[in-house]
Amino acid sequence: MQSENPLVSDFIKLANSAAGTLAGMGREARDGARERMKEALGGLDFVSREEFDAVKDMAGRAREKVDVLEARLTVLEAKLAGSSTAP
Repeated sequence: MQSENPLVSDFIKLANSAAGTLAGMGREARDGARERMKEALGGLDFVSREEFDAVKDMAGRAREKVDVLEARLTVLEAKLAGSSTAP
């Protein structure tokens, strides 16, 4: 049977506490750095991926409508040009 040395036991408790404290400090440092980065980038007018995708979809639909309107305009101009040259 091993005899427990109170000095060793206290040292182990101290080491465990220090490890927990260091881990907590690391998390706090990481979270603090993340917050500072968000604040720094917040003023740069970045958009979220969702906003970007939504505007990209809107632009695509607008482009499709323009293509359709251009085709209709071409047909109407051809009709107009054909009727003005006929006697």
